[in-house]
Amino acid sequence: MSKRLFVKGNEAVAMAAVEAGCRYYFGYPITPQSDIPEYLSRELPKLDGEFIQAESEIASINMLLGASAAGVRAMTSSSGPGISLKQEGISYMSGSELPGVIVNISRSGPGLGGIDASQADYFQSVKGGGHGGYHIIVLAPSSVQEMYDLTMLAFDLADIYRMPVMVLGDSVVGQMKEALVPHKRPETELPPKDWAVRGKGDGEQRVVKSLYLGDGELEAHNWKLHAKYLVLKEEECRWEDYETADAELVVAAFGSAARIAATAVIMAREAGMKVGLLRPITLFPFPEKAFFNVTQRCKKVLDIELNTGQMVEDVRLSVVGDAEVFFYGRPPGAGSLPTPEELLEQIKKYY
Repeated sequence: MSKRLFVKGNEAVAMAAVEAGCRYYFGYPITPQSDIPEYLSRELPKLDGEFIQAESEIASINMLLGASAAGVRAMTSSSGPGISLKQEGISYMSGSELPGVIVNISRSGPGLGGIDASQADYFQSVKGGGHGGYHIIVLAPSSVQEMYDLTMLAFDLADIYRMPVMVLGDSVVGQMKEALVPHKRPETELPPKDWAVRGKGDGEQRVVKSLYLGDGELEAHNWKLHAKYLVLKEEECRWEDYETADAELVVAAFGSAARIAATAVIMAREAGMKVGLLRPITLFPFPEKAFFNVTQRCKKVLDIELNTGQMVEDVRLSVVGDAEVFFYGRPPGAGSLPTPEELLEQIKKYY
């Protein structure tokens, strides 16, 4: 059995990337994710890998694009403002159908904001923050173990579906320390990268691109991407549910907010209230069917987020038509987070 380690969530991300076979990292330091490049700058050279601290976030995402086009596993990481700068490159990667892992240890905004935990990057991540109407897979860990497990999964999903995958955390799960059981990468059968670029000297020339100027080419390409997103919705939705079978109110939350909400749900159960928790793990594809199914019986959902209301829109689109969806948000401020007792009071309000 693997030994348990006591590590930060950011370190777990970096450890998982190495175990997943990532040997190329391009990034730029920004709080609260700088533990990731710090770890990889030390470890990748030992493995004949490459660590490059680029001159900017824009440069780093385009280096990721180039490495991915060559067929290698590569990663970048940043926080909110840096991810904003990467959006054009993410759009180019999506349009070119290039795999790659992007880690966002999100902080508060808008603008420079602060370094407190925030979930206000949900829209930017899930709705395709760059131009062109694309989607990427978005995974939302809520523990250090999931930071490890979902980062490893991200590399496989990126290769299987030929698209960028984002691991969306925040400064709570990134900076906290918990027990971690590391493990080997699962033996997942991956498609060959017979699309990787090469020159004419190695046989038939291969290129990747997102520019389609022929009559009808771009429309066909967009429908191809759309079909891929529909497959994701059928095959790759992930969520966790707790005590929802008899719940009269279901709490919805993701990431670090779900940790606090889970404690509040337990407290509510101890007080005799039939309350459950539904936690999306994939934010895209969003687990629409899970919310639809649970609200066929339970008609009240309380969505809790560390923002002023973002995922709640997807919850409202997913539930049965006669279900009520309530919202409680806490945008960041002065390092404060809602307490379980605070969330319990909201549960009592809508129960």
